[in-house]
Amino acid sequence: MLIGLVGKPSVGKSTFFKAATLAEVEIASYPFTTIKANHGVGYVKVECIDKEFNTSCNPNHGFCINSHRFVPVDMMDVAGLVPGASEGKGLGNKFLDDLRQADVFIHVVDVSGTTDELGKPTKDYNPCNDVDFLEDELNKWFYNILMKVWRGFSRKIETEDLSLSEAVAKQFSGLKVKEKQVKTVLLKLALPKKPSMWKEEQLIEFASELRKESKPLIIAANKCDQENAEENLKKMQEKFPELMIYPCSADSELALREATKTGLIEYIPGEKGFKIIGELTEKQKLALNKIKENVLDVYGGTGVQELLNLSVFDLLNYIAVFPASANKLADSKGNILPDCFLLPKGSTALDFAFFLHTDFGNNFIKAIDARTKRALGKSYELQHRDALEIITR
Repeated sequence: MLIGLVGKPSVGKSTFFKAATLAEVEIASYPFTTIKANHGVGYVKVECIDKEFNTSCNPNHGFCINSHRFVPVDMMDVAGLVPGASEGKGLGNKFLDDLRQADVFIHVVDVSGTTDELGKPTKDYNPCNDVDFLEDELNKWFYNILMKVWRGFSRKIETEDLSLSEAVAKQFSGLKVKEKQVKTVLLKLALPKKPSMWKEEQLIEFASELRKESKPLIIAANKCDQENAEENLKKMQEKFPELMIYPCSADSELALREATKTGLIEYIPGEKGFKIIGELTEKQKLALNKIKENVLDVYGGTGVQELLNLSVFDLLNYIAVFPASANKLADSKGNILPDCFLLPKGSTALDFAFFLHTDFGNNFIKAIDARTKRALGKSYELQHRDALEIITR
């Protein structure tokens, strides 16, 4: 799974990325600071099951703080997108190529309205424009890929009686489009059975809906603590009721995580407060107090962790599952509840067995619920935070 950070230059994408990953990246207030895509590891937050077993876990991957389990996910911060990117403007071609492998996009928007469409400083800019242009550029990206081959592609489907959904998924395989997603779009739009009969507006609509289905998007309304941010946030929410829009302050999250790293405060990402444990200078006290009053007290968090969780659990519909035995919670090295995995919602006990190892799937007998010790069959549908042991023959 790969989360792609998108948006125009100078909106705080690299700050968001650094806050989420604590990776060392260049942050500057000029366009195209990011030229090559930055890759790193972020974390989604899951309530750990260790406290239910009166123990403390030792994760193999990620970490756990006070029964808050942080499960790793891949993240990518790409070069800023400007209007006309689908035609190669700015770093458009490079940008779009970098995005091929992303499963979900977090569109970072400067909700304060202090950067224009090119990412240059300005005043009273309407951030709704950024949502419009980025959606348009992403949709044109899919449309252009489709139109490069459409004439011969549509004829071949008809003359060889091929499956349209299968053929489209194959054509877009480089963008990780699945046949199931194509079928969902085709059912939604009720297009003519013969693809050669599709009109221009229908092709545009099909490409746009396929992009939305295969690469869903959430808006990070960044700089939410600045002047005009609250008013602009309401504008965005009113204009785009179909989109998930969440306020955030990447600067604040980065400051809190850096302060935690240096032992000045105790802070759990996604929480609405922190505890001072180190000696602070007056400047540090003022900065932390500002974050508390303008961000945490107003929004209940900085929004960065919430956006990662919403991307994975709400947009992509994944769930977290713990491999666990009711009789033995530790692995061979003594690590307690070492693993927590992310699987698509709707996955079964058998899917989980194959996810762990092909041999587990091929030799599956049953799964055991670690909480209740109840036996579960291969068709059992996994639930979020399930704890299961796979029994094989």
